[in-house]
Amino acid sequence: MIRKKAAAIAGVFLFALMFVPSISAQETVENKPTDQPTPVNSTSTAAIGDEMAVTRNLDRYRIGFQDVIQVTVFRHSELSQTTSVAQDGTIVLPRIDQPIVAVCKTERELAYLITELYKGSLLRNPFVNVRAIEQRSQPFAVIGAVHKPGPFFLDRRIRLLELLSMAGGPDTEIAGQRIRVARTGSRSACTDNDTKASDVELLAFRLNDVLGGEVNPWMQPGDIVSILEAEEAFVVGDVIEPSKIVLKEPITLTQAIAKAGGINNSTAKSSKVKILRQQEGTTAKTELVFDLKDIAEKRAEDPLIRGNDIIEVPTDSGKVLKNGIFKVLAGGLGNLFYRFPL
Repeated sequence: MIRKKAAAIAGVFLFALMFVPSISAQETVENKPTDQPTPVNSTSTAAIGDEMAVTRNLDRYRIGFQDVIQVTVFRHSELSQTTSVAQDGTIVLPRIDQPIVAVCKTERELAYLITELYKGSLLRNPFVNVRAIEQRSQPFAVIGAVHKPGPFFLDRRIRLLELLSMAGGPDTEIAGQRIRVARTGSRSACTDNDTKASDVELLAFRLNDVLGGEVNPWMQPGDIVSILEAEEAFVVGDVIEPSKIVLKEPITLTQAIAKAGGINNSTAKSSKVKILRQQEGTTAKTELVFDLKDIAEKRAEDPLIRGNDIIEVPTDSGKVLKNGIFKVLAGGLGNLFYRFPL
């Protein structure tokens, strides 16, 4: 009987030993370091940085009058609300007795305030999210030489070229090359410690660079984009057709004169062509003198014309006198031969 029990115990012990190696091997495989790289988020560092920049921009946005606010109280749909900021800068939410001042707060600041109002008296541990889904207090604006000037209310980021397309694009009949962006840094009539409401940053771009995609910056809420009308210059004096020149593209002195039909070669004094240029901020004019022959022979630079320049091609009195003498002599000899034929 004792032998039978001993044999049974030995059998059980041997049966257990058969499984020990397999279990140990399985643990070894599971714990063995692998050569495969640890899976990581596929989002690139640059993309994360760009997303963080957008988040910081949203954090700086301050809610303003007429903005549409979406308040979400998780697990309490009856308290969630989409509402507009009233003219007094407040919003009204369910189960909160007094109006809540929303204007001049960031989304996070307003969410924290609503959380504190709901906490304790109504909810034990509320989780509140606030989003300005329509930022109507800080519109973009496009003015000047475009087909559809006006304000544009957007709830997403936008680049300059897309904003111009929303305004119908430039009016090619009158648009020049200059684009000005007034970056007001608007905070919906709010100010903070490091930004004054009166601070305005002025940016300048060329229209062709934007249309060609070479320059296409991100716009910010409150930006005012202006496409300036083409400036004008005037060509007067001894030219074939004195003209007004529309400066839609950069134009040099010789190109402007060519648009006026060129100079009158028989009488014009091409060595003393003048550009009368108004000094900025004053009514005084600066006189610049150029020799067209030097420009043609590359001995002098062909200057660019600016808005309101007056190009004056003088008349050479010596040429006029010489031409007059030739006419008189030619007329006199003809008459002489006519009256007294040989």
